[in-house]
Amino acid sequence: MRSWDVDDLIGWDERIREKVAEFGLDCFPQVFEICDEEQMLGYMAYHGMPSHYPHWSYGKSFEKLKTTYDHGVSGLPYEMVINSNESIAYLMRNNSLCLQILTIAHVYGHNDFFKNNFTFQGTHPELTQSRFKARADRVRRYAEDPAIGIDKVEAVLDAAHALSFNCRRNLGVRKLGHAEQRERAIEATHGPHDPHPDIHRAPQLPEPDLRRVPLEPEEDILLFIRDHNPYLANWERDLLTIVHEEAQYFIPQIETKIMNEGWASFWHHRIVNSLDLPADLQMEFMVHHSQVVRPHPGSINPYYLGFKLWHDILRRCENPTPEERERYGGPTDGMATLMRIREADRDASFLRQFLTGRLMREMDMYEFGPEDDEYVVQRVADEDSWRQIRDTLIGSVGMAAFPVIRIDDADYDGARKLHLTHAYDGRELELGQAEKTLAYLHRLWGRGVVIETTLQDKPAQLIYDEGGFAPKLAA
Repeated sequence: MRSWDVDDLIGWDERIREKVAEFGLDCFPQVFEICDEEQMLGYMAYHGMPSHYPHWSYGKSFEKLKTTYDHGVSGLPYEMVINSNESIAYLMRNNSLCLQILTIAHVYGHNDFFKNNFTFQGTHPELTQSRFKARADRVRRYAEDPAIGIDKVEAVLDAAHALSFNCRRNLGVRKLGHAEQRERAIEATHGPHDPHPDIHRAPQLPEPDLRRVPLEPEEDILLFIRDHNPYLANWERDLLTIVHEEAQYFIPQIETKIMNEGWASFWHHRIVNSLDLPADLQMEFMVHHSQVVRPHPGSINPYYLGFKLWHDILRRCENPTPEERERYGGPTDGMATLMRIREADRDASFLRQFLTGRLMREMDMYEFGPEDDEYVVQRVADEDSWRQIRDTLIGSVGMAAFPVIRIDDADYDGARKLHLTHAYDGRELELGQAEKTLAYLHRLWGRGVVIETTLQDKPAQLIYDEGGFAPKLAA
């Protein structure tokens, strides 16, 4: 294992940047920081941010990470990179020279993805560092205010953290303002355009209740509470805004984990193999690369799945099989196609379009689940079942792992209770987690909350009010 110094890393970074330009990647300016194990654990606990507001959960996360690392239960990432302009990445001090070369190339793949994928366009990367610092300063100021104090601040943050990902998940769809929702509600009462109104009788449609709050089901729960609970103090509203904004920053990373890690792995593989490494470094690179993109039995390694998908798309473009040529046409410019896909997709659409039965069989993908108190293989990726396995995977990636819950009435029963609806997709809410989350929602709203859902294949209500948690099944 070769030793290295900073000059070595600068030299290899220059060579890698030349390859990045040669291959047509489009990156933000890149900054690397070298850190030790404890610093990396700290960055992991604080989501990679050099500045972040304080909260007890981050300290708990640090202690958990450190304990599992010290006892050899878990390792540390080779690197960590954040979506900002300029981009910041952290390199582990005890990595070998070869591993530093691999991770530097990997970072440029992430950098290009952050800059160009559509889901990140609203994150304002040029403001990332200043915004996180400003939020941290505001939270500290509230905690240090004798009239507020750390206990009240952390109570609000606890509740906000529990609800932060109950929000709009497809940021590519613009949210309508209140005036636009009102206009759409009025238009809906007119019915479809009738080219022969003199012949047909106009349908009798109910008048919209324009006093209803919200006019349309609302997914941004924290923002709704901020805007419609009149009893919140200004500092509480600001904390809800802070937590919501940070969730919006991280959602694109959640939504593109497979694409992003696969893209970075695809490019570190391509870049490093073009550098003509000395034989000893090349052998070490092959070992490390194989460790990064190896399959994980019984689970999905996003690096492996993404890496295989990007390579398979390139192969289909440049060397299609006769069947693929007949169905998709080709051959086509593979690299241009990859660049377009990395701009326009997120994991769900990426998998739906490009994860084929042929590739799933090549990767030995299967679906398993509980049966008679055991876990058994329920489907294999044959011609009859591969689409079902793919759809199950799509239903678990990105924000699909979070239940869709919408507020549809802020004055339920005329008592200012909050009424919500769970978009049931075959997966029931876990009652223990639901009780805790509803307690936080009740704390922020200040009145009773009710969620309509499905339990045991029957309609059900989960209620939380002054009397506590009370699930009710339909008769």
